Amino acid sequence: MNQAKEDEKFMAVAMEEAWIAFAVDEVPVGAVIVYKEEVCARAHNLRETLADPTAHAEILAIREAAEKRRSWRLDGMTIYVTLEPCPMCAGAMVNSRLDRLVFAAHDPKGGAVSSLMNLVQDERLNHRLEVTGGIMGDEAQALLQSFFQRKRKISLPKNP
Repeated sequence: MNQAKEDEKFMAVAMEEAWIAFAVDEVPVGAVIVYKEEVCARAHNLRETLADPTAHAEILAIREAAEKRRSWRLDGMTIYVTLEPCPMCAGAMVNSRLDRLVFAAHDPKGGAVSSLMNLVQDERLNHRLEVTGGIMGDEAQALLQSFFQRKRKISLPKNP
């Protein structure tokens, strides 16, 4: 399978996770970690559900993959995520030694891969990831916008 088709295939799985997050009223971000063309971990945001500021989709997927591998080193693996990672998640990707990151939508307010900085390819660090951005970006962006539009409608005061 060529790389572009493989990226779309696994980003679609990450989008499934984002839809699960949307359904449980979490910010709709999904992540999938792939090893040798097989999904080995998948997760979605659970910050509200777990009352845990670190329960981002990427962190939860990294934890699951490390547990399955029984190692913190996730070399040879690719992570697919529906939103450009924040600094915490980008740092975890570097520290876990993932080989590659594929993300969908850019995050102009918090993205640490291309929008605000590029933490995962910083030459001062001892590990760098290959990065591909924009895969299914329009779909991921539309889901995020829908979520936040819904949130704004819920929080608007009602006219008397």
